Amino acid sequence: MLALLPKSLIKSDWVGRHDSTSAGSPRIAVRGTARVDRRTKDLVKRLKPGDIAVIDHVDLDQVAAESLVKAKVRAVINASQSISGRYPNLGPRTIVEAGIILLDGVGSAVMQDIVEGDLIEIIDQEVIRSERVIASGTIMTAAHVAELMRAAEANLADELDKFIQNTLDFAVKEKELILGRMDLPELRTAITGKHVLIVVRGHYYREDLNTINSYLREMKPVLIGVDGGADALLECGYRPDLIIGDMDSVSDEALRCGAELIVHAYADGRAPGLERLREMGLEPLVLPAPGTSEDVALLLAYEKNAALIVAVGTHSNMIDFLEKGRKGMASTFLSRLKVGSILVDAKGVSMLYHGRMNARYLIWVGLAAALTMVIIIGKSDLMRQYFELLWMKLRIIFGL
Repeated sequence: MLALLPKSLIKSDWVGRHDSTSAGSPRIAVRGTARVDRRTKDLVKRLKPGDIAVIDHVDLDQVAAESLVKAKVRAVINASQSISGRYPNLGPRTIVEAGIILLDGVGSAVMQDIVEGDLIEIIDQEVIRSERVIASGTIMTAAHVAELMRAAEANLADELDKFIQNTLDFAVKEKELILGRMDLPELRTAITGKHVLIVVRGHYYREDLNTINSYLREMKPVLIGVDGGADALLECGYRPDLIIGDMDSVSDEALRCGAELIVHAYADGRAPGLERLREMGLEPLVLPAPGTSEDVALLLAYEKNAALIVAVGTHSNMIDFLEKGRKGMASTFLSRLKVGSILVDAKGVSMLYHGRMNARYLIWVGLAAALTMVIIIGKSDLMRQYFELLWMKLRIIFGL
């Protein structure tokens, strides 16, 4: 049975229909402006509240889904399967639980048939433009998502076998990450002997940053944003000292915030993100290295002799890497093998770190206590007589 659209989402420029089909199932109708892109992380930069997002994203991941929810879209049309069954990805559940319509598996032709800015409708399981049906798919309900997730979990053991084998195969090829020293650029940001916070815009980055705000305030670590992690820092009120990545998912605002910029290039020296920065009038450093940008950020902090590395939102398990489209985690395994002695997750910091007592707090406590004593003395005749006698004795002793 198809879920009804929540009444709280019904607005004047679209229609929510509750009439019944011949089979007795409730109908769904939603209208909005289409925004189209095969890359979800590029699409969310253009989305406005009330838009309909048109994507082509197999196994919709949780981070992408959260960005769509945050954009307050009315509906998501996915050309591909949001859950293919390879592994239990959490993106579709995130969309559905937010009360957003998810029309799934409508076919790749929709990416050409719908043009950015088109006014489209979803009625039942069909996409309509100018009163013509141009695509159809499956409305993902909570029950349907749960059923597909159970099937995907049953397939997890086979996927794990392939993931482990891929990790081992690539570890042999990328072993120079730990056997050799990286050719690091000279930085203007001082890292030696300092704490370093590395932020990736992964799961629960906001919550993790909020839980360690006292640590950030008192220890003042060097702040490194990995691509969109720079925007995560700005969003939470912190300015990154250093931004590293291929620069495809970081905003212009973050790139212009004054942070030192390092473009992560391929091992052969190619750096696709370099052109974007130069077009903006920015001249970054370039660091060729295998692995992911977050791996390179960890190794950079380690090789620059950081005292401690704190990680926020980083990817550390099989599901994380499958959601990123990677078939193994060789570089991450190797980089953490190298930096593990000084690496700690933000959740660990929040449990282990207790802020120092601030002298300012002690002064305020002392003043509050003194004020309390003055009030007590003023209200009590006995206490007032006691302090008068005490003052007389002090005058006699010191000859005042």
